[in-house]
Amino acid sequence: MRAICGWGGFILAVIRSLKPDKLNSAQGAAHAQALLRRIGAALCEPVVRDSIKSEPAMKKILGHAAWALASVGAAFCLATVALTRGEPVNSIWLVLAAAGAYLIGFRFYAKFIAVKAMALNNHRATPAERLRDGRDFEPTNKWILFGHHFAAIAGPGPLVGPTLAAQFGYLPGALWIIIGAVLGGAVQDFVILFCSMRRDGKSLGKMAREEIGKAGGLAALLAVMMIMVILLAVVALVVVNALKNSPWGTFTIAATMPIAVFMGLYLRYLRPGRVLEVSAIGFLLVLLSILGGRYVAQSAAIAPWFTYGPLALALAIIVYGFLASALPVWLLLAPRDYLSTFVKLGVVLMLGVGVVFVRPELQLPPFTRFVDGSGPIFAGKIFPFCFITIACGAISGFHALISSGTTPKLIAREWHVWPIGYGSMLLESFVAIMALIAACALQPGVFFAVNSPAGVVGAAPEAAARTVSSWGFPVTVGQMERLAREVGEQTLFARTGGAPSLALGMAQIFSALGGERILAFWYHFAIMFEALFILTIIDAGTRVGRFMLQDLAGHIYKPLGRVSWMPGVIGASALIVLAWGYFLYQGVRDPLGGINSLWPLFGIANQLLAAIALCVATTILVKMHRAKYMWITCAPLAWLLVVTFAGGWEKIFSPDPRIGFLAQAGQLSAAIAAGRIPAARIAETRTLIFNAQLDAAVCAAFVAMVALIFVDSVRVWIGVLRGTREARVEEAPFVMSQLRVEEI
Repeated sequence: MRAICGWGGFILAVIRSLKPDKLNSAQGAAHAQALLRRIGAALCEPVVRDSIKSEPAMKKILGHAAWALASVGAAFCLATVALTRGEPVNSIWLVLAAAGAYLIGFRFYAKFIAVKAMALNNHRATPAERLRDGRDFEPTNKWILFGHHFAAIAGPGPLVGPTLAAQFGYLPGALWIIIGAVLGGAVQDFVILFCSMRRDGKSLGKMAREEIGKAGGLAALLAVMMIMVILLAVVALVVVNALKNSPWGTFTIAATMPIAVFMGLYLRYLRPGRVLEVSAIGFLLVLLSILGGRYVAQSAAIAPWFTYGPLALALAIIVYGFLASALPVWLLLAPRDYLSTFVKLGVVLMLGVGVVFVRPELQLPPFTRFVDGSGPIFAGKIFPFCFITIACGAISGFHALISSGTTPKLIAREWHVWPIGYGSMLLESFVAIMALIAACALQPGVFFAVNSPAGVVGAAPEAAARTVSSWGFPVTVGQMERLAREVGEQTLFARTGGAPSLALGMAQIFSALGGERILAFWYHFAIMFEALFILTIIDAGTRVGRFMLQDLAGHIYKPLGRVSWMPGVIGASALIVLAWGYFLYQGVRDPLGGINSLWPLFGIANQLLAAIALCVATTILVKMHRAKYMWITCAPLAWLLVVTFAGGWEKIFSPDPRIGFLAQAGQLSAAIAAGRIPAARIAETRTLIFNAQLDAAVCAAFVAMVALIFVDSVRVWIGVLRGTREARVEEAPFVMSQLRVEEI
């Protein structure tokens, strides 16, 4: 049959070629060559076709076998982590389970979404190509943009949230991080990035207004701004708790600011465009600042200059936030981003390598006694508080702001959305797994002694050690003092916020590779790493908040909306900083350390922002495909609404004063009425009452705005599905891409 087909093709080629106009001598040579090519193709085509069929078939079988083996391996590792009882679990099982789940989710689930729901098309020009201006819109290499996007989304959440949630044990947090990221967080980032890219890089608020309606769009804009305020306050509080009474840490973080300014001046005036060069210099200077911090801490004359309490540190960070928002972006914000990106990626890689080589055992049990809601770090049961404490790392609404901000304006090809949108979130989730391992590798007594506030365990070291030991996690004062000396700190008791205990866990993993003599260096290196994460968020977040406020104010008085008008810039920066600075001050004055009340509020706000993003994403999918693929975003949306509304209800109305804001205010009011509060502290107590009532009002406002957006979205979905509303998608028109490979 092959021979017949081959000769049939040959004869057909000869017959087709016998045209009178081709028989003249001038065209004879060219015609003969063309004829030979066609004859060769006719003879060889069947053979080539058969070989092409057989090779992909074998590759397909081998590929399916490899992925099936990976799936079984990941399931086995996850079962080992989930079912082992009575003995410590080696962390390598958790690493392998997470890596396997991420790879399978990326290869199959994300590609299914890309092909079926999105229909990504590399022949379609992206806004980076169509609107290219060399400033905001610029086609960017896929891997460079991957690093930029990861650095933008990777704030303190994946580091701090898993550390705090470890009070429940390692298992609830580990399962939520893995499952939540694959089915929820990465899907949200992926779909929102796709939607924004198809709409010329529009923001989440603008997409909500266009796709859902004016009411939903306005509610989304207000909710985003309010959530940004809470987010900045909480992450600033984490820095304050990490640096209080720590001259070494304070000196190191203070030194990064003139280093960033030097980098900005270097790039602008000395060596323009030398980003890699100045980043290497900056990183070297940061390492020197860590070494110099040890000298500062040991100097009786210099140490007091860098030893501050929480209130002084809070005021310093507020001033810094204002300067970061008002100063030119090239002077402080951009160089700090360059520096922090290198540090983030480098330390994440180091931590991953350290965990793989050291393979620390998880000392905390899979479940602790605090699953009943009586936890010392924050009060509340696993449901819903584990799922709002771990926001970034599983699913984070903040990512939707990045995915509808700078990144969609830099996408060169549509298929780049797959690794950048879905893959970056998986990498952040892996960072969260690393942070959970570092925290759970500590001895349980040390973990709870570091993270429990003095208002719960007692202010005196002896009382704190006695209280923690009574929970079944033995720890001694001598053990904590020796550990504090080894890391160069005065004390490690009641260092709430998650950052110190995470730094301690990371330092122990790193020192296992380099010797315990440098434990103090690694501890402060980890503190610097976490602070750079957080200060980057404060830099960018305050500036984004200022943009949103100016956008709103521009509707009242047009000059206020101009980002180049300095009175508007200074005024909007001051208002945003004062807003999150007030909540920071509230957290600093909280006798329970602030984290107990503010971190759950931050988690609820962040997850509600994710719910807004998923409402927008579901609306767009319904308009594109009706009900066929709406489950992709509806499933995580339904879970988030249940979790956040349940968490919001408990934080407002729970009768437990450690959980409910109103119950806390009522308890303090009753204490004043009964005369149990000294006269000197009545004014402070009244401030705490007002703060608790304000937190309840803010939480209620968040829930109400998201409920409005959800109801408005459901109205649109029903209209489209019933055919009573036009399913008009607000996409930019199709334009054929002319981008050359060498341009990206």
